Amino acid sequence: MNRIENYLHEFLRMLFANRRLIKRVFLAFAVITLLLPLILKQSFEITAEVIVQSKKLAQTDSSSTALAYDPDRFIPTSLTDMETESNILRSLTLIHQTISELRDEGRYDPQPAIFDRLLFNPLRRFVSNPLRTYVINPTRALFGLEVDPVRDSTLDVWTKQASEHLKIETLPGSNVVSVVYDSSDPALGTRFVERLLANYLKNRQSLQSNDPPESFYEQKKAQYKARLDDLESRRQALLIAAQASDPKEEIIFRLNAINTEEQALNLYRDRALESQRWLDYLKKHLVFARKAGLTDYMFPFAFTITADEVAFEDREIKRLGEQLTDQVSHYNVAIETYQANSLPVLELSAQIGHTRLQFLKVVENRIQERSNDLEIIRSVIAQKNARVNEYKARVRALQEVQSKLRQLDTEIEALHRAFFAYTQRYEESRGQSLIDGALSNARILSQPYEPTEPAFPKPLQIIPLGLITGLLLAIALGYMREFFDHRFKHPLQIQQHLGLPVLMVINAMEETVDNPHRRWGWQWLWHWARQ
Repeated sequence: MNRIENYLHEFLRMLFANRRLIKRVFLAFAVITLLLPLILKQSFEITAEVIVQSKKLAQTDSSSTALAYDPDRFIPTSLTDMETESNILRSLTLIHQTISELRDEGRYDPQPAIFDRLLFNPLRRFVSNPLRTYVINPTRALFGLEVDPVRDSTLDVWTKQASEHLKIETLPGSNVVSVVYDSSDPALGTRFVERLLANYLKNRQSLQSNDPPESFYEQKKAQYKARLDDLESRRQALLIAAQASDPKEEIIFRLNAINTEEQALNLYRDRALESQRWLDYLKKHLVFARKAGLTDYMFPFAFTITADEVAFEDREIKRLGEQLTDQVSHYNVAIETYQANSLPVLELSAQIGHTRLQFLKVVENRIQERSNDLEIIRSVIAQKNARVNEYKARVRALQEVQSKLRQLDTEIEALHRAFFAYTQRYEESRGQSLIDGALSNARILSQPYEPTEPAFPKPLQIIPLGLITGLLLAIALGYMREFFDHRFKHPLQIQQHLGLPVLMVINAMEETVDNPHRRWGWQWLWHWARQ
């Protein structure tokens, strides 16, 4: 007759027989499980997502003037495109650039773990710098070999650590690239991921864009500014040297002044010519008048001045002329009446001679006045000629300055047009890149944010799993101990293995010692764990 084994009885017997070992192993694992959340360093997961859109290709030719509408064409992404985007994101060059920028800004200084800080970092610094500085390089120099430069490896170490903690993968069946970064400092990790994505878009844009980089436009801008400043300074120096603010306006003003002066000069020349002719005429007749007889006709000019079509007579000349005419008339009457040597005739002759001398003296004065007026007119003509020559010399100088200014203005205008073209192209390129990313097919789907709860360790997961694992391991160890323990522990084993009947069983009863301490206290738990 086959005996039916009671597995539950065997399991409970094994559990009861090895209860001390199971209890101690479980308590040890329980303590370790409770201490793990306190010992393990917290790690935060900063997540972000990048969507790679379908690539857009514009069908309209920018050089064509046709206004016909032609819709754009879209090309779906392939697995190769997604793998390329992932490789760009996880490239060491991009990570190195991001960490270098953040370190230069003073915003990246990760604190290493306690074991790295106490053991690995000092050993790494000793191997990399002092050993190379004081041992390797002097030895290489002694044998005439090239000495290796000593460089700071901190940035390389940070790059390697960031690359190890950075997880980038394409979500299955989608065009989304997931970015997950493990960091002990959530703020530092968030800054790193944000700058990484920004540099990724920037580098990707520079790889795909056909436009020159922004530094090219800045360089062109500086060159144009320097050239414009030089031309403007030359233009200003030319105006200062010419003592002019607007040569064109001054030339017009000078030409008008020359025209006015030449018109006045022509009038003065006419007046001078007229005065010279009248003066010659008066001098000639003055000589005839001096030689004329006592009763000859008098001076043939009345010295009448015409101004604004109004005749002004010389009263003194008119009075002396009339007086002399009357005296000559009386003399002619007297000479017919009296003898030539008579007293009335002699008196009239003396009066005529005296009046004639006064008349000739006044005529000489008037001729002298006319000579002085002619000299004044000639001096005015000379002055106006000098002024006209001065104006003409100034106009010639201003014309030369205007010619040079025209050349400078042509260069300045050409520079302005070229600079405007470059600036317009730069602004259009930047505006287009801001609007649609210059036909870019990658966008940030979700920006990284600073997490508030650590991703590791999680006490609510570690403690229950640790307790369950400790309980299962303790039971397994108890079962293994029972499996390798070949001693008889109950009467059925003797009958089963030896085939002998059991006549009597004597139980060795252990005396149970009660726990003398207060329940659930530390001493009570310690005493319970030892039993």
